[in-house]
Amino acid sequence: MSDIAFMTQADSRYLDANQRSIEWVLSRSHDEPWINTKFNPIELRDYSIEDALRGPGFVYGWIQGRALESLIQHARSLAVDDPLLSSSLLARCRVLYKALDDLHSEHDHACFCYDRNMTPVVTGSQFTGQAQRRSPRIRTYSDLFVVKGLIAASALLAPECLERHLSSLEIIIQAIDNDHFLMDESGHIDHEALQRQEKDFGPRMIALGAASLLHSLDLPHRDHFSKRFVQDVLEQHAHANSGLISNAPGGAVLNAGHAIELIGFHLETWGNALPDRVIATLSRLLAGTFNSAFDGSGLRLTIDLATRKSCSNLSPWWSLPETIRAASLAFELTQDPQFLQIWQAADKAFFENFWLGSPPLAVQMMRDGHAVDIVPATPDLDPGYHTGLSLLAARGVCQRRLLTSTTH
Repeated sequence: MSDIAFMTQADSRYLDANQRSIEWVLSRSHDEPWINTKFNPIELRDYSIEDALRGPGFVYGWIQGRALESLIQHARSLAVDDPLLSSSLLARCRVLYKALDDLHSEHDHACFCYDRNMTPVVTGSQFTGQAQRRSPRIRTYSDLFVVKGLIAASALLAPECLERHLSSLEIIIQAIDNDHFLMDESGHIDHEALQRQEKDFGPRMIALGAASLLHSLDLPHRDHFSKRFVQDVLEQHAHANSGLISNAPGGAVLNAGHAIELIGFHLETWGNALPDRVIATLSRLLAGTFNSAFDGSGLRLTIDLATRKSCSNLSPWWSLPETIRAASLAFELTQDPQFLQIWQAADKAFFENFWLGSPPLAVQMMRDGHAVDIVPATPDLDPGYHTGLSLLAARGVCQRRLLTSTTH
């Protein structure tokens, strides 16, 4: 299949998947301010109060921030393709924005999990409903996801609040720079937990998503960190023998999806403004990571860098749409056919193995090609963050390519 034929089909498929999945999210909003995607994609049922931390008695700040960013970006994108759905999304975003802004403003941070009284709780293996202690100087992924959502929404719905949210992002970037960013939010958010964690590149990777958002909102001058963060990762996490990068400096394991997500965010942010040597480095890392982790049905969770083979039999759903984003952008920049092949392989694996179609959502985890009841992060299914935003980026590539093909 030619690249034109594939992109024509992909553009239509991605639009259909995004429209239907976002409509599903909206249909489950009910009367609460929070997005509700607590649904078991294997048993095809809502989680109930008997499902404890998976149930409706808990709100995950992490996912609400992702939802706000996703829904507002979909509203922007669908303004032409589906103006009625876009309008419904904006109305829902106004409610979610106010709730998240109120929640975040109270303490200038967000938490991973709240109980029905909106008290932050510990969610670790010894869960007892214990209230979570928190050091005010430490920031987390939940802070970053919520602030990204607040920035995306305020830029369109409350521009008078945008500067306040941008200032919150600055505090988070400083926390990453100063090693005051805690990745594991399941326990207490304190300095003891900080001392125990490795220096994973995950926080810098998610911050690159914030940089991409800033550029999309015509705020590139507020991105003083993305190129520096990527350079830090390429230098400090380089694994000499494999030619790939490790989760932590000097480590021997790589989370394949995280590496691909980092690459996709940076290509999306800067595009052809990146130096050729950086594009070449990121392209090489993308190809090497994908080829080491892909087993035909999905991307294995981790790679043993000593052997460049997977060391996990689990494959999360989200790494495939992130590969679609990264590979489509790499193909656009390099015109190297290997990235079209990677894009097509990820597309095929996602829609054939993970995407249910009816309902319009994906199972969260596979083990050796079979769906398993393992929740990667939160029980809430993706509100269009990994899948939707990745497919939006790939649609951009498709539309630019199709436009040039009709003008020549």
